[in-house]
This record gives sequence, structure tokens and C-alpha cells, in this order.
Amino acid sequence: MISLIWAMDKDWLIGKDNLLPWHYKKDLEYFKRMTMNQTVLMGDMTYDSLKSYYKTKPFPYKNVFVATLTDRDFEGAQVVKDIDAFLKEYKDGELFVIGGRTIYKLALPYADRLYITFIDKSHEGNVYFPKFDLESFQLVKETVDEPLRFTLYEKVIK
Repeated sequence: MISLIWAMDKDWLIGKDNLLPWHYKKDLEYFKRMTMNQTVLMGDMTYDSLKSYYKTKPFPYKNVFVATLTDRDFEGAQVVKDIDAFLKEYKDGELFVIGGRTIYKLALPYADRLYITFIDKSHEGNVYFPKFDLESFQLVKETVDEPLRFTLYEKVIK
């Protein structure tokens, strides 16, 4: 199962200079609760951003995959060069795609679940979630904690 998890403001903003453009403790706790001890896929810039946060501590994930076209090593992670092939073949439980923008865009066609935190405010930043249509997903859970709205969407099987 391929799941994407992200927070975005009302303008679809998700980042600012490879960091979050906001600090909502409840959203950070939600992200951690959903992804802890899970398998995650991220891009190399997201890896670098998280590494700067965790510094010498290991990531709190079961398995870490980093999608990149570079020839570098990522401590504690397995490198994915062909994201399409990886997502088509992934069958080992739930995989959380955790960023960034390019990885989300490439993973959207494979998504079974979307964990979206909608932030009912505008923020300053320079990275936006790729536009897409929620038409092929159904809202199955929603919790509101202003200005945050935590949602879970599942793909509609036709």
C-alpha cells in the first residue's frame, strides 16, 4: 500500500528553503505518530532536512528509502534510482511517501491513501504541493483542530 503524508496551507504551500514554513506541534506529533516504525520513501533533499533535525540520532523509521539520481550514500537508507519501478513493485506493507515535492508528484499516481493535514492559513514559502484532483479518492476520516484539519483519503476502486 502506497500512502502519501503531508501538510499544506490553503495555498498548497508545503515548504520554505527545504524546511517546513510553520510549526504546529499537533501536526508534528501526528506525522510522527503515523510514520514512526513505518517504512518511508523520501527524496534526497528531504533526507538532508531530516538529518539536520535528527543530527546523530537515527531516524524513527523501520526502513528508509531515498529516491535520488545522485551517486551518494545515505546513512541508514537504501537508494532508489527508479521510483516508478520501485512503487510498482512495492508489496511489503504500507509505504509512507514523506516528501519532497518531486517525490510526491511521482508517487501520486500510485497512491492508495492520502494523509493530508490542511492548514487554514497562508504562510510564506517557495515549495508547493503539485496540483491534483481528489476525485478518485474518498474521505474516510477527518479531525478538526483549528487551524488544522487532519484527513485520510482512500483511493476509490472502480
